[in-house]
Amino acid sequence: MTPPNRPATAPALPPAARRSLLALAALAIAPAARAQDARDLARQASNPISSLISVPIQGNFDSNIGADDDGTRLTFNIQPVIPVSLNADWNLITRVIVPILSQDDILPGSGDQFGLGDTTVSLFFSRVKPAFGKLIRGGGPVFLLPTATDDLPGGEKWGAGLTGVALTQSGPWTVGALANHIWSVAGDDDRADISTTFLQPFIAYTTPEAWTFTVNSEASYDREDEDWTIPTTSRSRR
Repeated sequence: MTPPNRPATAPALPPAARRSLLALAALAIAPAARAQDARDLARQASNPISSLISVPIQGNFDSNIGADDDGTRLTFNIQPVIPVSLNADWNLITRVIVPILSQDDILPGSGDQFGLGDTTVSLFFSRVKPAFGKLIRGGGPVFLLPTATDDLPGGEKWGAGLTGVALTQSGPWTVGALANHIWSVAGDDDRADISTTFLQPFIAYTTPEAWTFTVNSEASYDREDEDWTIPTTSRSRR
């Protein structure tokens, strides 16, 4: 009796060949995974209250400022962001802004100054899960510390107030706004009181290559002088 025909089977690969194929597959997958991780990190960096430790540095140049509109100022804001998990539902995000500045001719005959400005410390209590699945929000107290190394760029006042932020992230887009109001609560009685509102709407787009392009306004309203300042900035980062 003739035995039934059996289908031919491919010869088994030697162990060394199997390891080589696995290594090649891993090399092919790794760049895509790294690119996705880079995009995710870029999107987190666009969120002012993300659970990501970061130290962004923002540079600003102002001209035609001061009493006679003859002054200039170069400012580098060092802005460490430190998140802490309080429990399964809440995070506390500490956001500090330490300005290092160089300015000239802010007042007639004032010359130039270089050093630290006053420091702002914001504490955001934020829910771990976004509201309605998309709305990320946080709020809490904000403090002004008189850390300026020169009288002219500093207010010589201690301040306190409230701050809040709300944003949403959909695909490559991040859209939101941050606001605070600070009142002076102590300090040099010879210096002007502080009552300032700050509003920062922002929109950011992150590319597949993890480039992020951001446009925002940093508007401030001095209630003591009844004066608005509304600069608009744009920046890119990777």
